[in-house]
Amino acid sequence: MEEGQLVFSIRQCGNVGCGFRFPAAAGSGERCPQCGGATAVVAIPHHKRENAIAHPVSGLHLELLLDNIRSLYNVGSIFRTADGAGVRHVHLAGMTATPEHPKLAKTALGSDSQMGWSYSRNGVDTAVRLQNQGYRLWALEDAPEAVSLYSIKGNELGDGRALLLVVGNENVGVDPAILQRCERILAIPMLGVKDSLNVAVACGIAIYHLLFGKENL
Repeated sequence: MEEGQLVFSIRQCGNVGCGFRFPAAAGSGERCPQCGGATAVVAIPHHKRENAIAHPVSGLHLELLLDNIRSLYNVGSIFRTADGAGVRHVHLAGMTATPEHPKLAKTALGSDSQMGWSYSRNGVDTAVRLQNQGYRLWALEDAPEAVSLYSIKGNELGDGRALLLVVGNENVGVDPAILQRCERILAIPMLGVKDSLNVAVACGIAIYHLLFGKENL
């Protein structure tokens, strides 16, 4: 395939004293953005797979409750991760933005239109309603009574009930009234200076471990 037909190519500056290497859209990047020297195409990025990587489908029915998450970026990122992992539904509550917000789509990259979602003003009401319908209620929170996410075994996920994983506000965490109703509270081990992760990153780690962790195959 010719360069003009490609979306991106990898270019490198020909100036020996620079050598800056960078991706550039087709038809651009002829001049080095660092020193202004001439560049040349040195590599062509691989094409993405047309089909997903084969993997056994998890039997776990997992849904999310995003309660009072203030960042549009975090909500959109969680939507994208949830869609990729096979989460069944995303419940939004409180100040959490819905896919109707135009800026959320920038991060969700279309996953918001594929993922089933619903909104309520009160996350506690949503949690209680779903728990009364038979959902197991788990929270992702670094609370004193939390256990490591990686201590969860497959037999704890296999009772056939849908699991609602609650993720809370970036500053104050999961609403205490929801935590009181949770069967399990999960935390991600932290070995560095910081004691927490970005909420979208933490949620992604939890989702993929619960759905694809080796204990659950």
